Amino acid sequence: MSSASPAPRSFIGCHALVWTGTFDAAGIRLSVEKTARAGFDLVEFPLMDPFTFDTAVAAASLAEHGLSASASLGLSPATDISSEDPEIVAAGEALLMRAVEIVGELGGTQLCGVIYSAMKKYMDPVTPKGLDNSITTIGRVADRAADLGLSLALEVVNRYETNILNTGRQALAYTDRVARPNVAVHLDSYHMNIEESDMYSPVLDCGDRLGYVHVGESHRGYLGTGNVDFDSYFKALARIGYQGTIVFESFSSAVVAPDLSRMLGIWRNLWQDNEELASNANDFIRGHLTAVKSIDLH
Repeated sequence: MSSASPAPRSFIGCHALVWTGTFDAAGIRLSVEKTARAGFDLVEFPLMDPFTFDTAVAAASLAEHGLSASASLGLSPATDISSEDPEIVAAGEALLMRAVEIVGELGGTQLCGVIYSAMKKYMDPVTPKGLDNSITTIGRVADRAADLGLSLALEVVNRYETNILNTGRQALAYTDRVARPNVAVHLDSYHMNIEESDMYSPVLDCGDRLGYVHVGESHRGYLGTGNVDFDSYFKALARIGYQGTIVFESFSSAVVAPDLSRMLGIWRNLWQDNEELASNANDFIRGHLTAVKSIDLH
């Protein structure tokens, strides 16, 4: 009698900024080691500078600790592909192409984050030409990613970090225009808690086009101590049969990457012991996933 194949499962990951704000060789090794020790399956590397990221060190460390990897980034004003300046758009495209290559070199499958605009507070809505530039560029990057067997996930963030994708429905409309099968939506509970009407409907709206998930608390600290409705969030993920990557994300002044800390407004220390924080998050996420599976028995 043949045995049944194992049921698909989500990869549970940790954002590397939980561990360090510096991604030289030592920082890369530290983030991988700490992620593995906390019981996660995957580490998400923030590509502060894709052109200097040491993929050889990262790949060796991942292999040593048996972890998978993804990568994320937020574009800067100098690489904003939603700009009307063709030189800025070209710089952004070059950076994204290199970021995709890094994911491939790490044996990963996804590049995610705010890769469709600068990650900043805009003072005006996106222009039609700027939106067209963003969509066209993401299409070309997606084609390169497809050549490498990779996908893109566009992170929906709040109004203070982009003027393009603030809700899941906006992301769906954007991906409709990109029209590439390897471009998905990336939802983040922290941002959803600011912009969405609830934590349930956007997940259902995205359905099988949801390709990446961030789990973060309303104050970016310990999960379960803020006001995010995680019960609804995880029930929605279960309802659509989500089997993709789920990554814990938390920021504190205890671990500082100066440019990102200023951009995200990380002005206070929400935790001091990142090992306890991450272990708690791993248990929190896996516990919710186990709990929502029991709904099938009701």
